[in-house]
Amino acid sequence: MSRSFVEDPAEAAPGLARPVGASPDPAPDPAPGRRVDVRRTLRFLVLRPGLLLSVVVLVLVAAASFRPGLFTSRDPLKGVPTQNFRGPSGAHWFGTDELGRDVFARVVHGAQLSLKATLIAVLVAFVVGGLLGVVAGFVGRWVDDVLMRFVDVLLSIPALFLSLALVTALGYGTVKVAVAVGIASVASFARVARAEVLRVRQAVFVEAARSCGSRWYSVLGRHVLPNAAGPVIVLATLDLGASILAVSALSFLGYGAPPPAPEWGTLISEGRNYLANAWWLTALPGLAIAATVLATNRVARALDGEWSRQR
Repeated sequence: MSRSFVEDPAEAAPGLARPVGASPDPAPDPAPGRRVDVRRTLRFLVLRPGLLLSVVVLVLVAAASFRPGLFTSRDPLKGVPTQNFRGPSGAHWFGTDELGRDVFARVVHGAQLSLKATLIAVLVAFVVGGLLGVVAGFVGRWVDDVLMRFVDVLLSIPALFLSLALVTALGYGTVKVAVAVGIASVASFARVARAEVLRVRQAVFVEAARSCGSRWYSVLGRHVLPNAAGPVIVLATLDLGASILAVSALSFLGYGAPPPAPEWGTLISEGRNYLANAWWLTALPGLAIAATVLATNRVARALDGEWSRQR
């Protein structure tokens, strides 16, 4: 009679129990995968020193906006009149203004106001513009025509002029300036979101989901939105730099927070009257704005390139 059993139970089927005393299979360790991802990210940044410097600048600006005490202990609103118009030095890195206030402390604390306004502006543009683009691209027909004609009207007006008109109607203040800048950027988000929704809506997996009887909200939430969000997020990153410039421009014109609030645009506006004998009052806050905008644009280009490569 032939033998119908297997000597080793582990070889018979993977589900059978091992003999007593045998060591179980080791559980898969997810740590090597994470270590590989960290090494790949570090190598990616090291090979791109410009991108690494941009990330460092953005981290410093974000830290200054949330915890300004990490960078300076000086009060940005109080000064020493006997130390007015002191040039940059070890005691005052960015010098002092006409009232003896430390300019570096004002720039650091001003990052909180400027970044707050920038994030609100980008959030308004992202939510409103993305919603318009998703509705226009997913619904189509006459809804698409009406919404896109409204977007074309917004695109026909220069963004700064539209922001000025809106902030004049809304009133002065940091939040109102941010809302005005955000509404002026709605059109670009709507067009990008619509284009991506139209592209994803024609994909094979979306057609397969529809043919299987999936509801429209299931197709939209599970298939269309996740695959169309990438370029819109990249645009939001790129729009951070433009929003910083727009918020600073409106603050420079006097539409932002009233003095002595140290918004970046307000600092440049206050220092322009002393360019002849105190160049640092405008040059150094302007350098902070330029460095932040350039760093944001560099990170946005890297994200855009990575997204294009994955597509």
